Amino acid sequence: MRVIQSICEMRHYRAGIANDKTIGFVATMGALHQGHLSLMKASLAENDYTIVSIFVNPTQFGANEDFGAYPRTLEADIALCERVGVSAIFAPSIDDMYEDDEVGFSAPKKMGYILEGFDRPTHFAGVLQIVLKLFCLIKPHRAYFGQKDAQQVLILQKMVRDLFLDIHIVPCPIQRDSDGLALSSRNIYLSASERQKALCIPRTIELVKKRILQGEREVATLREIALQSLQSEDITLFYAQFCNHKLEPITHIVENKSIFLIAAKVGQTRLLDNLWI
Repeated sequence: MRVIQSICEMRHYRAGIANDKTIGFVATMGALHQGHLSLMKASLAENDYTIVSIFVNPTQFGANEDFGAYPRTLEADIALCERVGVSAIFAPSIDDMYEDDEVGFSAPKKMGYILEGFDRPTHFAGVLQIVLKLFCLIKPHRAYFGQKDAQQVLILQKMVRDLFLDIHIVPCPIQRDSDGLALSSRNIYLSASERQKALCIPRTIELVKKRILQGEREVATLREIALQSLQSEDITLFYAQFCNHKLEPITHIVENKSIFLIAAKVGQTRLLDNLWI
């Protein structure tokens, strides 16, 4: 496994891969967990090469967010990637990835400034900026992203379509801890009592899923069920929204075209979860 830290070396490595070989890519900010591992395994199963990036991207953090505190565990991350068998890690510095007076990026006006983008208006512009830079360097055939970040997945799929990129965005199922909480690098911020409160989020997901399987399709009914469940704990709810794949609000569930998204703060930690229906 190669550990690459410069753009020059990344370009050289990429140029050495034969044209008839496929490349899978997993973009991460490090602090790797089993959710990231599932993305790597999906890529390893479908591609000749799997490249993982580890880069805490400053442009997707807002002014009062946790860029400085975000966990950085590069040595452990490298060991995990080596154990799973990825081909290469790309772990550049901020100075490598960003210059002064950068070309500006913006998120899609309809999809990028609602839900997560409403509370974090610069977030998706930063995500698109770094992912496009990484795509240009690595030139993958497939890129793997977790469905936990549903809005991100849908916006990245739109970017690939809009820019005519020959890259397939592969959404991968949410991975959960034994207590049901969706895996996230930020879960380490939770105290034991906060984690117990946070479990109302996956419980709500399961409750909504059960009612849908029982035949309920009316969003107003499902949302009321969800809100009652989420209000059972002392959490700050940002949204509990049913949408289509354009992130437009819906009134009825359409199978394979609907998503239920939750964002809430428990203590000082923002948590996301969702149900792809």
